[in-house]
Amino acid sequence: MAASSAVHCGLHRGAVMAAPRARWACGMAAPRSWRLFGAVCLLRLPRITQPLQKEEEEMTALMGQIELEKSHYSDHEIRKLEEEELLRRRKESAYDDEEPGKTVIMAQDLEDKWEQKFLRFKAAPRITDADESNSRTSLNRKLDRNLMLLVKQKIGNQELWLLPQEEWQPGETLRNTAERAMATFLGDHIEAKVLGNAPYGIYKYKFPRAIRTEDNVGAKVFFFKAFLQSSDLSQAEKKGNHLWVTKDELGDYLKPEYLKKVNRFLLDL
Repeated sequence: MAASSAVHCGLHRGAVMAAPRARWACGMAAPRSWRLFGAVCLLRLPRITQPLQKEEEEMTALMGQIELEKSHYSDHEIRKLEEEELLRRRKESAYDDEEPGKTVIMAQDLEDKWEQKFLRFKAAPRITDADESNSRTSLNRKLDRNLMLLVKQKIGNQELWLLPQEEWQPGETLRNTAERAMATFLGDHIEAKVLGNAPYGIYKYKFPRAIRTEDNVGAKVFFFKAFLQSSDLSQAEKKGNHLWVTKDELGDYLKPEYLKKVNRFLLDL
């Protein structure tokens, strides 16, 4: 029967040995030997700049000095110079041209007011409570670094830390699958921007020999990247264990081979 089908489909005699391929060429459904998954690398971008290194501070001070020396006076500085000249002339002259009862706000008065306001200003701390307690479930940590979402998922009889992933379903694109993986864990309230329609990386592995079959060899996980746009995740439907970690902390949770594939597309500048 295999030889007859191959001849009917116009295949050469050697194709008879590739029975699954012959069945696919004839329009018959071929078995899917690899299970496909879509995963999303969800990033929370830095909220503040990183501290300057010593060389950067020196260069910043130098460029600031050059800018100051070459820049023109601002409107406020011109006004201040004019007022200083006017006060000098008044001191030299006995004539006072200021109207009685009129309140004049000088440029120096404005500077004193701004100075007092500046002294009352207190910048938010770079080190948060989540940093001090090393709470890796909080988004309010490592504000000057990228943070990535990890979730604990059951794979076979193991519970592993992974990027959120779901198995591909017929009718979906792989991007749809990755978006569904994100929604499965965080719900529909999450706002995130997925980058592109093509995956950034792939992780391929075979199932243990005890459960591996010809039609169920292993899994291929396709990674997509997304930027978190929601600043408040209080309404997110977080299901299961989750972490927000930096690139340097990924090695504490991901298996070496999986981590190697993630690091290939992950930048942390």
